[in-house]
Amino acid sequence: MKVGAENRTKVILLAVLGVGAVISMGYMFSSLGSRPVPVAAAPVVRGSAPAPPQVHRTPARGPAIAAVSNSLDPELRLKLLESSEGTKYEGTGRNIFVPALEPIPTPQGGGLTKKPEPQLPPPPPPPPPIPLKFFGFASHSGEPKRIFLAQGEEVFIAEEGQIVDRRYKVMRINPTSVEIEDVLNNNRQTIPLTQS
Repeated sequence: MKVGAENRTKVILLAVLGVGAVISMGYMFSSLGSRPVPVAAAPVVRGSAPAPPQVHRTPARGPAIAAVSNSLDPELRLKLLESSEGTKYEGTGRNIFVPALEPIPTPQGGGLTKKPEPQLPPPPPPPPPIPLKFFGFASHSGEPKRIFLAQGEEVFIAEEGQIVDRRYKVMRINPTSVEIEDVLNNNRQTIPLTQS
């Protein structure tokens, strides 16, 4: 029974909306027939002031609509035309009827002509020279070759692959020079044999 009750309320609601639509349509059609009729303008006598505009209102039903009727004077006013004849067009000289672009003026000084080059960071300083001096060999048969290195008053004895002064590694020993690597700076340097 619930289904029938829902349909019944929908039918009643639809009927009420339909009656409201019919009433509003009748109201619209009845107000269309009562439009104001324009009144002819009164003739204007030369030299007299124009008559004030006349305002017409619709009947009491509906909103009030004001209609203004201007007087139409067919006479030319020559003084007004003469004053407008002396007006000259004083433009920039460009023909407004030709579709052309105006040239863009070039800037006159004062502006930057070049972009400043970005400052590059200075290159890193070269690694410091290795302060060791190579001054001799120590070799015995059956033993690896050893060299004597001096740094100030200190003397170091080293073989290939050993680290001296906790910083310098002996890479290769040659008869007249030795190749040393600074393990802190990854710098390799060849130190010649010095006679002292």
